[in-house]
Amino acid sequence: MTQQPWTCILFDLDGTVSDSAPGITASLGYMFEKMGREVPGPEELLAWVGPPILESFRVRAGMDETESAQALAIYRQHYLEKNAHGSPIFEGVPKVLRAIHKAGIPLALATSKPEFPASVILDNGNLTQYFRVIAGSSIDEIRSAKKDVIEDAMRRFRMIGVDTTRPVMVGDRKHDVEGAADHGIPAIFVEWGYGPQEEQEGAIDVVSKPADLHGLLLP
Repeated sequence: MTQQPWTCILFDLDGTVSDSAPGITASLGYMFEKMGREVPGPEELLAWVGPPILESFRVRAGMDETESAQALAIYRQHYLEKNAHGSPIFEGVPKVLRAIHKAGIPLALATSKPEFPASVILDNGNLTQYFRVIAGSSIDEIRSAKKDVIEDAMRRFRMIGVDTTRPVMVGDRKHDVEGAADHGIPAIFVEWGYGPQEEQEGAIDVVSKPADLHGLLLP
């Protein structure tokens, strides 16, 4: 990829910055049990990590609106209780975020996770200081599609005077790539997350370790 002077950078959270799969899959398993449903296997549960959770209840589990709301309440309560200290951060990611911040390129978090638990993860990882904007799903999950979260992040960037003419998105799922593309934003796909190889399609580049991001994101 030809080096470009990015004016702002958006990062996904689950599977890109934080290794949040263990907490998410444990809470999903608890939710299925509480609702009297069969608990999917570990590999199937891993596929839930990253996409909007309410969408997954409906599409993957075939829940109606009432069941989805109930599932969301059970899942969220368990997740917040058991993950009060957030999720571990992938090794090497803090160094990348610190370098981007030092270079003066504004950073935004764009996650389908609600902003409160997302902020907890960043706070406990001592990463909040690097982000100008933290954009997540609304508490009722009405705004949870990645394209809507990215739109909100860009709107907040513009509100604080950030140059948004050359943005780039970094994520590990097709939702990141496609959500960015909906706004004409290129995306870089990271392989240490939870997305299978076929979800890389449409990304301008693919990286296997955080250190590889330095040459793609920094001038």
